[in-house]
Amino acid sequence: MSEQYVVGVDYGTLSGRAVVVRVSDGAELASATHPYPHAVVDRELPGTGELLPPDWALQVPADYVDVLRTAVPKALRESGVDPADVVGIATDFTACTMVPTTADGTPLCELEQFAGRKHAFVKLWKHHAAQPHADRINSLAAERGEVWLPRYGGLISSEWEFAKGLQLLEEDPEVYAAMDHWVEAADWIVWQLCGEYVRNACTAGYKGIRQDGAYPSRDYLAALNPDFAGFVDDKLDHRIGELGERAGGLTRQAAQWTGLPEGIAVAVGNVDAHVTAPAAQAIDPGQMVAIMGTSTCHVMNGETLADVPGMCGVVEGGITAGRYGYEAGQSGVGDIFGWFVDTSVPPAYVQAAGERGISVHQLLTELAAQQEVGEHGLVALDWHNGNRSVLVDAELSGVVLGQTLATRPEDTYRALLEATAFGTRTIIEAFEGSGVPVTELVVAGGLLKNTFLMQLYSDICRRPLSTIDSEQGPALGSAIHAAVAAGAHPDVPAASRAMGKVLRGVYTPDDERADRYDALFAEYRRLHDFFGRGEGQAGGGNDVLHRLRALRRDAAARRAGGAPSTATPVAPEVEAPAIEEQSDVLSV
Repeated sequence: MSEQYVVGVDYGTLSGRAVVVRVSDGAELASATHPYPHAVVDRELPGTGELLPPDWALQVPADYVDVLRTAVPKALRESGVDPADVVGIATDFTACTMVPTTADGTPLCELEQFAGRKHAFVKLWKHHAAQPHADRINSLAAERGEVWLPRYGGLISSEWEFAKGLQLLEEDPEVYAAMDHWVEAADWIVWQLCGEYVRNACTAGYKGIRQDGAYPSRDYLAALNPDFAGFVDDKLDHRIGELGERAGGLTRQAAQWTGLPEGIAVAVGNVDAHVTAPAAQAIDPGQMVAIMGTSTCHVMNGETLADVPGMCGVVEGGITAGRYGYEAGQSGVGDIFGWFVDTSVPPAYVQAAGERGISVHQLLTELAAQQEVGEHGLVALDWHNGNRSVLVDAELSGVVLGQTLATRPEDTYRALLEATAFGTRTIIEAFEGSGVPVTELVVAGGLLKNTFLMQLYSDICRRPLSTIDSEQGPALGSAIHAAVAAGAHPDVPAASRAMGKVLRGVYTPDDERADRYDALFAEYRRLHDFFGRGEGQAGGGNDVLHRLRALRRDAAARRAGGAPSTATPVAPEVEAPAIEEQSDVLSV
């Protein structure tokens, strides 16, 4: 019998990546990447030039199909594999990324009458403009004692299906009325491949508030907005597919796009983070996988059900069948480092990096690595794209404390690296404090190549780091699910053992550095609570970051000629409490 192969396709924030994988041992034979032509639409709407408000992040669904037309055939050609030996294809996606469609799956932005309406486009995972709607969802659920709320750490994110759906209803009811399906992009791309709309259990549970087979009640939704009462029944609910199941067979059209045989297995969709756990052979209880890229998602299986403050959710079977899958995350990691390099590095540094033939990131990392722990005199908060866990607040923004006229770019860069590691440690401690032990930290994603950053994480989190042995973790994870959907392996754990790749204990903490980082982490936690929990909350101190966001929206509305917010926030007259032993130089 000839070897069998599968294709895994990973849809990221800026591009889609396809990899051809051998079923027997997980060998990755070739990969190809296709950047989205429209990238992230966060400034102006394609075709009209309409300026988008702050916190908007859209995408164009045709870009996703282009990945199937380009990256998959290219990877297949370069692999040298006979297409006839490919038995399945699977995909993963960023989440929560939502597509409003007609009954046949046509995105509303592709209809002439809605081509110029921003709410007809895909709302990318990092679209945070629905925060006020998330706040209402949370306050009403807490007031009513909704039983599903603790499953999400007590807070529903602005990134998720219900908040974005409520925003759509209230800001563009005509588009909402025209929408037949509110579809996760993870399911929409599977729909394009096999012609079947199957809602995957992963996103339904984590992003769609589906717990124990049910969504929030019609009565609850009506209390949010009477016109939202039918959201689940009319726009959201659909047949659920379990992870690793076959959603359908590859259609003739999709076969023409990809160069793959018509009728091969198409697996149920999945999320980029969750699909990476089996790729890293990290599906046993206690193995936390941190997928580090533009953002970081933390996923792990547990044997028991627990409520963890600020987690993104816990879903039975959300990662693998028979176990409780937990999720947490950080909304900005690589994006923060990229923002700093793009906006705050002097030309001399760019020139120096160019003369050496290295990136500015590499130069800053080298300079930062020469410092002792705490030498820069800074501590930062990693909230430049809001906070996903444990505060679940997209209205928060970044902070760098301790800057002086002697502060250099590498100082701030290192402080930002450290801040993201402090954020991960905060998440780990939240899990362990809630009775969910973290026995191993496994890292995957593009930031693995920064070895200084990996050692820094090991030191700050005070635990060994294992690493995935693949540059295409999510795509490999998708390939594992494709093999299961095709019947080449009996289940995901078996496929993970055969096809997954991991290196155990690559980085170990240095006790002396870890001790010094404990002191910096204590300062991080003081700032975390002071600015993150706000006035009136336990441990909180000041809501200034929320007020600055409101002032920004007000100014943007004035510039655009629209109505300003109804109430301009005013700083309280009482003097805010001081933060002990901290510099009075604050950069937000």
